[in-house]
Amino acid sequence: MNTIIGLVMVLGACALGFTLSGGKLLALWQPNELIIIGGAAFGALVMSNPIAISIGVLKGFGQLFTASPFKKVLYLELLALMYEIFNKIRREGLLGIEKDIDAPAESPIFSKYPTIEKIHGSMDFIIDYLRVMTLGGVASHDLDALFDAELETHHTESHLVPASLGNLSDGLPGFGIVAAVMGVVITMSHIGGDPAVLGHHVGAALVGTFLGILMSYGIFGPMSKYLEHKAREEAKFYECIKVSMMASFNGAPPQLAVEFGRKVLYHSVRPTWTEVEERVKQKPA
Repeated sequence: MNTIIGLVMVLGACALGFTLSGGKLLALWQPNELIIIGGAAFGALVMSNPIAISIGVLKGFGQLFTASPFKKVLYLELLALMYEIFNKIRREGLLGIEKDIDAPAESPIFSKYPTIEKIHGSMDFIIDYLRVMTLGGVASHDLDALFDAELETHHTESHLVPASLGNLSDGLPGFGIVAAVMGVVITMSHIGGDPAVLGHHVGAALVGTFLGILMSYGIFGPMSKYLEHKAREEAKFYECIKVSMMASFNGAPPQLAVEFGRKVLYHSVRPTWTEVEERVKQKPA
């Protein structure tokens, strides 16, 4: 929603200011300039990235118009799931969780938390580390290092698409200048002709520069920053899992292990101790 509101504000402010100054909006409609800028920018994107990243950039546009799932209600579900897992491990030992991790779809624990499963890769992340813990023979510092290595890889991968979109944004003013120079070349071929035609071509060339700068700083630049924020929120989600699991592995009781995870969350989405306590005591329907 904020992407739509921001786009309306950026484009609306430019259009309103231009109109109030006596300009005609149709003068800004220069599809040939858009073809040059957009085509060249997309070509540069394809050249500078593996095809998977280029496809990821295109898919990333869909994320711009969806609300972030990383809200307090999601973290309440996550902490409740972690509490159930730790509680079962405390009662039955690490081997007691084996059936759940071998068949998570049939698990009476995992099947109660479909909202967590909607976060891509989250269930696999939890199950993989539970499996490592059940195998035994791993020291606490080794498990912590393994967590950190995977989270670092995840962090790097999640920032590839925002970084590529940011590079695209940085190049758009330059492609706007390319479109403007090409427009000037066309203008020069009309020197000595009808002044109205000459003025039209000059205006079209200047619109190329305008569009390149506007798309860079008013559209694609903010979009890349928004995707960075989403990647940051996802990283915090996985960090919460890591901290909770490490606390449990080191012997903390379930409620304290969950509290460790709660403490690393951002204040804007962090549930209170009481909210977590009430959630873990709820009986399944």
